[in-house]
Amino acid sequence: MTLFKVLSYGKGFKGQAIWASICSVVNKLFDIAPEILIGIAIDVVINQEDSFVAALGITDPKQQLYLLGVMTFLIWAGESIFQYLYLRNWRELAQKIQHRFRVDCYGHIQKMDMRFFEDQSTGRLTAILNDDVNQLERFLNIGANDILQVVTSVVAVGAVFFLISTKLALLAFTPIPVIIFGAFYFQRKAEPRYAEVREKAGQIAAAINTNIAGVATIKSFTKEDHEQQRIADISQQYVAANESAIRISSAFTPVIRMAILTGFLATFIIGGLDTLNGELAVGAYGVLVFLTQRLLWPFRDLANTMDLYERGMASARRILGLLDEPIRIKDHHQAADTVLSGSINLRDITFTYESQSKPALQDINLTIKAGETVAFVGQTGSGKSTIIKLLMRYYHAQNGQINLDGRSIEDISITTLRSQIGLVSQSTFLFNASIYDNIRYGNDNASETQVREAAQLAEADDFIARLDQGYQTLVGEQGVKLSGGQIQRIALARALLKNPPILILDEATSAVDNETEAAIQKSLKKIAAGRTIILIAHRLSTVVHADQIHVLDHGQIVESGTHSKLLQLQGRYQQLWHIQTGQV
Repeated sequence: MTLFKVLSYGKGFKGQAIWASICSVVNKLFDIAPEILIGIAIDVVINQEDSFVAALGITDPKQQLYLLGVMTFLIWAGESIFQYLYLRNWRELAQKIQHRFRVDCYGHIQKMDMRFFEDQSTGRLTAILNDDVNQLERFLNIGANDILQVVTSVVAVGAVFFLISTKLALLAFTPIPVIIFGAFYFQRKAEPRYAEVREKAGQIAAAINTNIAGVATIKSFTKEDHEQQRIADISQQYVAANESAIRISSAFTPVIRMAILTGFLATFIIGGLDTLNGELAVGAYGVLVFLTQRLLWPFRDLANTMDLYERGMASARRILGLLDEPIRIKDHHQAADTVLSGSINLRDITFTYESQSKPALQDINLTIKAGETVAFVGQTGSGKSTIIKLLMRYYHAQNGQINLDGRSIEDISITTLRSQIGLVSQSTFLFNASIYDNIRYGNDNASETQVREAAQLAEADDFIARLDQGYQTLVGEQGVKLSGGQIQRIALARALLKNPPILILDEATSAVDNETEAAIQKSLKKIAAGRTIILIAHRLSTVVHADQIHVLDHGQIVESGTHSKLLQLQGRYQQLWHIQTGQV
């Protein structure tokens, strides 16, 4: 059951949960007590020296009332104190559990392989981490306490009822099975509707996130009105889903009210007749009438509690579903930390993306020596970037073996592997922070001097120095305040600061001008010293100095050699070279 899974998730806070529950129970007992005191007060006024309190040794009616006044004050004070305690503890507990859910979900997402992200929208994941976790927190904050206090009311009031009159107790309790049955009935009806509400919320978040990220494209095509209408349509679907759920939850309250009325009238009329017939004391009758409300009226709010419950459980199922997603790429028990020198061997590698029918790579065999500069070239979709994804262990090859320094890539811990590979990809991501912080992201322990040296190697120091705030310039979300070339140079500096034995440049100079590219090429000679460089490029001028160039076509290596050797072969590489140099 989803609720039990949620509660078991808070086992680390068991002590606080028990204390919060005790405070709720005590608060509810104090809350019920004034109704009992009212009945006793009526008994004192009517029977005076023969009252219930007189049997305790206090015969003066005035003294009896003073005693009841003191008890009333103490009960109200106790109720207030324990209300403060249960509110504070339940809210703190809800915050702690939602914090754990959010952090664990985010941690789990970070461990997922890239295949998982291909099938997920950013908006859906964001909605789970924010909206769903917050919705669950609202239930834990309010609903859990409400359920506990309803149970306490039923038990405590029921005990008083049966102590005073078994007949009236049975009549007063008659509506409760109807109420409980109705609660479960409406809960089953509402469950799929609230699941749809959460899905629609995720769709809204996905659409808004996408549109904000692509606002430049929307403006360039003057699609503002179109996109506003699209968001309005999705939002209307969310409204419709909520209305469907609300229709069910709203119908619950009138049904409960009629069931409550039945129990109240039974106590009110039959208890009154028994009192007139002398079978029930006036004070006891007053206690039962007042307690009937305390017994049944809390069920009136059960509709709101069930609404919170269903919304919370719909969110919990999405959260737990995310946490149950299997991590396909992870370290096995023999994976170890190792220092890499940079030699790479791919043997009989074949890999097919799940969304495709044809292999992205087929029968790839190659060896890269430590310290070599190797390039992969070919048309879009030829498999160049897929090799990098396999080296980074974003995916696992279905067939074949990848070895680094003679060791299977699967025997090297993922953290160790990726910490020793510097990757500058075509789709570079910068954080909404300063240039300095974005570069230093590659090495948290780097000094300011090392950051500047990395920027100089990446040919970024000059343009940074021309900015008003220099290295403290904020780049905006995804580097929106910088040009494409500036973003790539900062990304290159970040990778160089990492000082990895293997450096991968995946179209890293595609967005820079020719002058900057030439400067970066010159820097590569310094960068390449003592490390393996892997270049992926469409622009062949980037790779002419590579020790080895591999030409890929439809997932296979069709040619290999140096720039001059490949031109002499008069094959695929020569065709690409002639196209780019205008010799066709």
